[in-house]
Amino acid sequence: MADDLRYRDRPLKHTYTPDLPCFEQIIVELKAAKALTDEHRAQLMNYLKVTGLPLGLLVNFGSYPRLEWERIILTHS
Repeated sequence: MADDLRYRDRPLKHTYTPDLPCFEQIIVELKAAKALTDEHRAQLMNYLKVTGLPLGLLVNFGSYPRLEWERIILTHS
């Protein structure tokens, strides 16, 4: 699933492809890093803003020996 990006109702030339869109309601972003960073969180928040979806999961498989994950809810005001 690649979505067209829009800014102020104008289409942009860029597209994005989320790692794992689920049920057209949740974006799951997969990482393999030592730890989740603010840059990872910002990436997922930007995906949520662009799609208008409220819920995202950030999942990191690189924090051995444990799986690290965060649930991010974007409230639209």
